[in-house]
Amino acid sequence: MKKIALLLLLLTMPAFSQPKLYAVAQSSFPFTADAYVGSDGFGFHYFINNNVFIKTDGIKSLEYSKNSLGKLSRVDIENPLLIVLFYENFNTVVLLDNQLNEVKQIEFSKLGSTAGSPSQQNQIVAHAVGMASQNRLWVYDSLTQQIGLYDYLKNSWIAVTTPLKESFNFYQTDFNNFQWTDAQSLWYATDIFGKIQTLGKTPEFDRIRFASGTAFFYLKNNVLNLQDLKANTVQTISGVDKSVKNFYYKDQILAIFTGSAITNYKITLP
Repeated sequence: MKKIALLLLLLTMPAFSQPKLYAVAQSSFPFTADAYVGSDGFGFHYFINNNVFIKTDGIKSLEYSKNSLGKLSRVDIENPLLIVLFYENFNTVVLLDNQLNEVKQIEFSKLGSTAGSPSQQNQIVAHAVGMASQNRLWVYDSLTQQIGLYDYLKNSWIAVTTPLKESFNFYQTDFNNFQWTDAQSLWYATDIFGKIQTLGKTPEFDRIRFASGTAFFYLKNNVLNLQDLKANTVQTISGVDKSVKNFYYKDQILAIFTGSAITNYKITLP
């Protein structure tokens, strides 16, 4: 009877151990930088150090800097052949090719000053910028509180959403979508047609990276997890370095930056 009672007790006790998702290390090299941007499909990683943008594969490196524009606020590597550098304090974007040569400098305070379709506004004050499709950039304008698309060939910006009710504390873009979380930890997304969807709510995080329309990686207290809102699961990522300063995920590759080294891990999502 005692054994049966003990078995029943064990079966009814809550499980405190969180399921784990295992990552397998593939490659690594030492590197020190202030910030990690991400990686591309060609084996290159991107960093910011002392306000200098760096592209490296661990052997050879390329650098770009433009201190006249102040602090480099954000880098978008969605298209590694046309990289977006955002200097928010100067309301300016610089486009670079894959050799980090400057292709174009865009001043959002001077919309409609070049040939092409006239802009609906004379200027925008950019707070968020990312690469979109068809010669366009995602740009959130803090004046109108709208997300729009900027055509860098026509030098024009058109809003695609209505004004947002809440400011956001994180955003991530790809060619067709602009995703963000607000101060209430609600997760939203809009497409190029301006349709806004509420995708769910995220936990508190130090870092986050959306992996799909329902799942995301998030770092909290130096623990990296994968949460899927549709499947209602949370899995701790196992097998990775415990000193995570930042991370990046794309195409089944999870890159972990510790502040002094970068490691690529192969990970298969459920």
